[in-house]
Amino acid sequence: MTRPGPRSVTQELTHQLFDRADRERIHTGWRGLLAGKLFSYLPDQTADERMAVSYDRLRLVNSTVDDPAALTHDARLLAGLHEWAGFVDGGLCTLASIHYNLFMGSLLDHDLYGRDLSDFTSMQRIGTFLCTELAHGNDVASLQTVAVFDRATGGFILNTPHPGARKFMPNTSLIGGPKSAVVAARLLVDGEDQGIFLFLTPLSDRDGHLPGISVRQLPQRTGTPVDHCLTSFDHVWLPREAMLEADHGRLDANGTLTSALGNRRKRFLRSVNRVTTGKLCMSAGTLGMARAALTIAVRYAHHRHIGGPKPGQRIPLVSHRSHHGRLLNSLANAYAMTFLHRSVMDRFVAHEEGEREEVERLVAVAKGWITWRAREITTESRERCGAQGLFPGNRISDLPGNIEGGITAEGDNLVIWVKAAAEMVFGHQVDRGGSDTRPAGEGDLTDLRFLRDLLASVEGTWQARARTALRQGPSGDPVGRWNESSGAALEMVSAHAGRLAADAFLEAAGRTTDPAARELLKNLCRLFLLQQLRQHTGDLLAEQRLTVQHVLGMHQTIDAVLTKLAPHMMTLVNAFDLPDEFLAEVPIANADYLDHYLEGATS
Repeated sequence: MTRPGPRSVTQELTHQLFDRADRERIHTGWRGLLAGKLFSYLPDQTADERMAVSYDRLRLVNSTVDDPAALTHDARLLAGLHEWAGFVDGGLCTLASIHYNLFMGSLLDHDLYGRDLSDFTSMQRIGTFLCTELAHGNDVASLQTVAVFDRATGGFILNTPHPGARKFMPNTSLIGGPKSAVVAARLLVDGEDQGIFLFLTPLSDRDGHLPGISVRQLPQRTGTPVDHCLTSFDHVWLPREAMLEADHGRLDANGTLTSALGNRRKRFLRSVNRVTTGKLCMSAGTLGMARAALTIAVRYAHHRHIGGPKPGQRIPLVSHRSHHGRLLNSLANAYAMTFLHRSVMDRFVAHEEGEREEVERLVAVAKGWITWRAREITTESRERCGAQGLFPGNRISDLPGNIEGGITAEGDNLVIWVKAAAEMVFGHQVDRGGSDTRPAGEGDLTDLRFLRDLLASVEGTWQARARTALRQGPSGDPVGRWNESSGAALEMVSAHAGRLAADAFLEAAGRTTDPAARELLKNLCRLFLLQQLRQHTGDLLAEQRLTVQHVLGMHQTIDAVLTKLAPHMMTLVNAFDLPDEFLAEVPIANADYLDHYLEGATS
């Protein structure tokens, strides 16, 4: 048996970035599929045409999946689909998340009746998810859509009681073919509110929307077009088996509800627990977009030449620190984001039931941090491409807008961070690392462990401030007390997320076997940590965790790291493993990009 030869530096980096031994199963298939001609960029299409293409591509993806139900239960593989689809077709990424995770995932998680899902696994019918309402977004637990238990038939009457209860933004138009929905509605039994449950509801067939269902398509939002709509129900009858039931709630024939959970809020959260997997998928989609944007921007920086310091001299744009420094900072973040996502996914997949709340918070914190960083990276990358970055054909201008959708979907970032912050003020112990008690003056700004522990100190500082503010806030005024504390608490969450990313980064560097690849990762992690700490030097100095010499020397230390990394930028983006077929279609990602514009002008 022949053993594989040693990997190159690029291959080793790719191995670490893309789930190592699991890369073939999680990433290779999606990468190959989405590099195909049927996923090429299509210019000059209307919004409705782009929507239809995204649905066609969703069915093409489904045709390659051996078992769609198994895909729904495989969080790694499902997130992998989003990671590679995100930068190819943002609409496809959105539709896949809704159909596989929110819709089919909810059905399979509440499989009391052993439903026939063949229409959905074959995509004869597309699935969608109706939860938020026009007047209830982040406070969706207060939604007003009702499903009234009908004693005469044993079924339910689904109704939208007022305009504010119309379901807001589901993809419920006729584009894409017949659809069914999982609808979140308040169960009423003899007028008594039993809490929010999910109900399987057919919406349309090949002749149009079904009786009692009203759909109005919304104006186009930022990003790749998706058929978002306002949807309402006018006393739509549903059969008994439409209610999705499990241990969190079962309704007997007499209308008596039994539940293993103690209150309506817990029952609601368990009903919509698929949003946690959705957060991992949204994070993955924006990760792919950020890495694609960086790959395009770095390649362009090497191809684009400008006037040099000598008369008649031409030098690549990447020569300038003002240009490559910004891209390297983004690269450090992109690697950190990727390693954080892998670490959080590992924890999510392996967690026990008793760890549910902690893991859900971890996923929420990571989703906010990753998607916000992805927006920064794609915006920076677009700007570094100048006017060329404004042309959709260069595949970078749409990415910031697409990421905006990820920032808001599956829980608005700020809202889920506020919830996490409230839980972590007193319910979280900061991991301060080792027991290094050396004086601050003995610390070295190039020592990765020293830098990591400084970031943990920042986390602890903001937690202490949040606790003090909460204790000293106005008594008898819960909102006022939280307002006094929330700013510091959110800073704590931000530092916590950065520290988690640093830990995942350090772990990846530590397991890298190739010395050159390991040194690149260590320098990139060093840059990431220094940039994270830069805005906190005042606190660290005041707490005697840094010295004046540390603070004065930080800029020089960062510059020294940038100098080491600058020659390796192409290696760092090549490790992102974007398909050659995709890059070949991006004019500015190639050395002959000027010819593309000249030929276009001639034609």
